[in-house]
Amino acid sequence: MRWNSLLVVLVFAVLASPVVLEAQQSGKTYRIGVLSPGSASLTIGREAFAQRLQELGWTLGQNVLFEARYADGQVDRLPSLAAELARLKVDIIMAFSTPAALAAKQATATIPIVMLAGDPVGTGLVTSLARPGGNITGLTPEASVDMTEAAIKRLELLKEALPAISRVAILWNTSNPPERRARDVITAPARTLGLTLIPVEVQRPGDLSDAFASLLRERPDALTAAEDPLIVEQRQLIIDFTARHRLPTVFGGRVFVDAGGLMSYGTDWADLLRRSATLVDKILRGARPGDLTKFELVINLKTAKALGLTIPPSLLQRADQVIE
Repeated sequence: MRWNSLLVVLVFAVLASPVVLEAQQSGKTYRIGVLSPGSASLTIGREAFAQRLQELGWTLGQNVLFEARYADGQVDRLPSLAAELARLKVDIIMAFSTPAALAAKQATATIPIVMLAGDPVGTGLVTSLARPGGNITGLTPEASVDMTEAAIKRLELLKEALPAISRVAILWNTSNPPERRARDVITAPARTLGLTLIPVEVQRPGDLSDAFASLLRERPDALTAAEDPLIVEQRQLIIDFTARHRLPTVFGGRVFVDAGGLMSYGTDWADLLRRSATLVDKILRGARPGDLTKFELVINLKTAKALGLTIPPSLLQRADQVIE
């Protein structure tokens, strides 16, 4: 069955806020706290985020300012940095990565948090995607697929491009909970592809030299990695190493390919940050973070009739919309 003929559609949508913005009229300046495990030099998507805010009527440096806190690869600094933003009473905290979102959640239960984090339910950030509630909303970097599916797809692409490979190194940040979960789950699918995974762990920039030494000892046929902020920030060192040792690669984002990597499959960060700017805009206009997302059940009775199906009344009663 073609996907555009699906009878029941689950839609993950951002709700429009009816609240009228009065910031420009009142002269109020809002402050957006930025919490990142990386450094200020990690600028991927920043221009797209700022541009979208401007399109939505905000003027950077006038009615909206940024308070940025960077952990510079030291994830254990995130809780204190989050607490600092909470003490400053910023209007919103933008949390980049799961560790940053967890630190922000621990620091405040009242300041709205817009997260860019993988597996928000599994890591305890929210209890439900359909109704996250509380002061947290956001987007998942792997878009419509979870981190595990994206990681498996990267392995499939490697195998398709290089059928003879059998040993693949996976570079991963052990301090990032979704990556730990993804790595544990993809071992079995890797075996079905005839691949043995070789985990190579990093937690901070200084770990890369040990990671490179491990790769030289293990001599894998290829290397893969997710688009973790630490790995993204160190991408040129990683790409230079793999180029010197003629190691094929597939990464989680096109920035790696732009830097000289072989392939990528993952998040379009510019698009993700543009959408996160829309969430920020809605919150600044008065929307509550916990109300910004929902799942809705839509049933198309025309399609049902064409397929010769009868939809149970109990299902029709639960539908948010029935198309007749």
